[in-house]
Amino acid sequence: MISFRPVLEEDLALLAGWLEGPHWRKWWGDPATELRYIEDMVQGRDTTRPYIFQKDGSDKGFIQVWFIKDQQSTEYAAEYPWLALLPEEAVGVDLSIGLQEDLSAGLGTDALRAFVRMLLEEGYSRILIDPDPANERAVGCYRKVGFEVIPELVGKTGDSLLMEFKNTEGMS
Repeated sequence: MISFRPVLEEDLALLAGWLEGPHWRKWWGDPATELRYIEDMVQGRDTTRPYIFQKDGSDKGFIQVWFIKDQQSTEYAAEYPWLALLPEEAVGVDLSIGLQEDLSAGLGTDALRAFVRMLLEEGYSRILIDPDPANERAVGCYRKVGFEVIPELVGKTGDSLLMEFKNTEGMS
């Protein structure tokens, strides 16, 4: 069973360890910088909502939801000009499995499926995700859940592949 709990200050040490893992280092930025971003979220300086996802009560990874409209007027908009091309009512999702040994076991698919279900129940109908196109494992996971590439944005988003949740076939 997958569940979510908000990230708390006391989780920052756990996240710092995960951020140092090779599978995080490959796709995320500098661990200290990323941890500061998460700390900003926890302390309310960023509207992004960070969570630890758990399987059967055990911490297994990180997932967050960010609000497109809140990022369109920040310093991120200069670094990621494609934010202006997105609908402001949409939300974005990011996730990563905590430990490398938990990769390729369906955990990411299960967590994302449950998280999307939660967001839909909260009333969000436009859910986006933006993996690096070279991260084939992540792209495959997102497709299984029901995310599809946004064709009109291909080639306009730098090192991000913009995908939107489009169908519920992957929700079973």
